Amino acid sequence: MPVVQKATILVVEDDPEVRNLIVTTLDANGYRRLVATTGRAAIAAAATDSPDIVLLDLGLPDIDGVEVVHAIRSWSQMPIIVVSARAEDQDKIRTLDAGADDYLTKPFSVGELLARIRTTLRRLGYQRPDGAQEQSQVFVNGDLRIDYAAGVVTLGGEELHLTPIEYKLLCLLSRNVGKVLTHQYILDQIWGDASYAGSDQGREGGAPKGDLASLRVYMGMLRKKIEKDTAHPRYIQTHVGVGYRMISVDPNAAAGPDPRS
Repeated sequence: MPVVQKATILVVEDDPEVRNLIVTTLDANGYRRLVATTGRAAIAAAATDSPDIVLLDLGLPDIDGVEVVHAIRSWSQMPIIVVSARAEDQDKIRTLDAGADDYLTKPFSVGELLARIRTTLRRLGYQRPDGAQEQSQVFVNGDLRIDYAAGVVTLGGEELHLTPIEYKLLCLLSRNVGKVLTHQYILDQIWGDASYAGSDQGREGGAPKGDLASLRVYMGMLRKKIEKDTAHPRYIQTHVGVGYRMISVDPNAAAGPDPRS
């Protein structure tokens, strides 16, 4: 697609073997690419060249990759996909909460890397050139359709009856399709910043205040309503110990198990 052929990707990686693998993959698939081997060089390249996506390693020789995420987020919302050997949940959570859009653990397959890039580029299609989110009144993903103005959700043409919390969860995920949302981010957005504080703030219509257990219960109920097979979800992917992501469904693909779930 034209958007793929024109996309410019900044590769931030100091390991020559991994860097060469990524660069070769991008070249073979028609992407334009820039390369940086340090965190400071990455920040400068992001500021001067405005790439469409940043592929960022965390273990850089001068500064930690999380600092790079913070620096870029201070002026830009350009997508950042972290590609790191750090596999602990806390590393993923800290990086995603800092503003990264996705997290891919080394060693990774070339196919998965390309899939993450394609998903991110599809998500960019929901944005205007100036980076502001397009306030479309209707969201369509596979058989799922959300009419934000009317507050109506349909699946395969049939209206779904969702609770207020379920609807808010679905809208939050849909407005961030393709992006991993951490548990804490979701709790803050749905129940308010006091989610973990144990106060009564964030209650809605008598619903329990937000905590991780409540989030899992509501997410389970939502999945039962939108997934034909909850054991193999098509729309909402769980990142164990981290959070959730709405998958961008190929409209030409038959409904079936998601191999990544």
